[in-house]
Amino acid sequence: MDMQIWLNNLLKAPVKKAMPVLSFPCVSLMGITVRELIGSSDLQAKGMKLIADRADSAASVSMMDLSVEAEAFGCAIRLSDHEVPTVTGVLIGSEADAEALRVPAVGAGRTGRYIEAIQKASELIADRPVFAGVIGPFSLAGRLMDVTEALVNCYSEPDMVHICMKKTTAFLIEYIKAYKNTGAGGVVIAEPLTGLLSPALAEEFSEPYVQEIVKAVQDNNFIVIYHNCGNNTVLMADSILRTGASAYHFGNAIDMRDMLTHMPSDIVVMGNVDPAGQFKDGTPQFIYDDTLRVMNACCHDYPNFVISSGCDIPPAASWENIDAFFSAVKAFYANPAFEKNN
Repeated sequence: MDMQIWLNNLLKAPVKKAMPVLSFPCVSLMGITVRELIGSSDLQAKGMKLIADRADSAASVSMMDLSVEAEAFGCAIRLSDHEVPTVTGVLIGSEADAEALRVPAVGAGRTGRYIEAIQKASELIADRPVFAGVIGPFSLAGRLMDVTEALVNCYSEPDMVHICMKKTTAFLIEYIKAYKNTGAGGVVIAEPLTGLLSPALAEEFSEPYVQEIVKAVQDNNFIVIYHNCGNNTVLMADSILRTGASAYHFGNAIDMRDMLTHMPSDIVVMGNVDPAGQFKDGTPQFIYDDTLRVMNACCHDYPNFVISSGCDIPPAASWENIDAFFSAVKAFYANPAFEKNN
């Protein structure tokens, strides 16, 4: 599939399908645990197919398991039956640790299993693109150093951070190239830790490395969607755009309409219904209303906007809430007021 054509068609379509980051809730459709899901490429592919059959989305987006790359580097991981895996412990505490850090081969840890899952999903899902999910280079470095320490180290140990960034970037380029070989349409690269930096630090410690990844992997048949759910993203919009990603996805910590004022009209921008507060903890009526609120604020004046979740929808999100989200999208575009204004 020519992904630039797909993206252009999405941009120009007056009625746009939603594109939530929706994968983990397949556990309730299959009656399995999160631990079982992340342990099997067959279950991951089957879950993505079940969701694609049920949800009328623009693309099939794999889960954002932001522990898998850190585990490949050697981090300890805490697994759970009901929650997304998390990283425990610290690998890098000094510049010497960063120098000694070994860049793992693609396939280390669970990375090979996740690549297999996307290959199988790409074979099962033929009516829309399949996107893999990967962590961004600074967010990965943060998991190797400890998230809080990574933010401090940008000031106190910048050389150490840059050493680490070069290694996370080198790994991610090869990891994403492996996804590219599966037939996937692209990746969603999640760089949320950058959203906690100042704009100047984001320009130094994230932008050039994400840009390097994009240049190495993106072409007409494979695109990068940049995701950031940090609360400083509006302030760093220019830096984010310089990464060169084909599309952008933002979280619910920001005003989506405010962000859209900073984004070019010929670039697809996605977001930002609260994944925890609405999809997981809300009610069908609340998420229905909030989805319409975001769409009314953004869709009329910004035809490059595509409604989505603000981040990865949690495993425990109810399908009543997910269905309400899609019902709201359908109702918005069916409203005569939308047709009149567009």
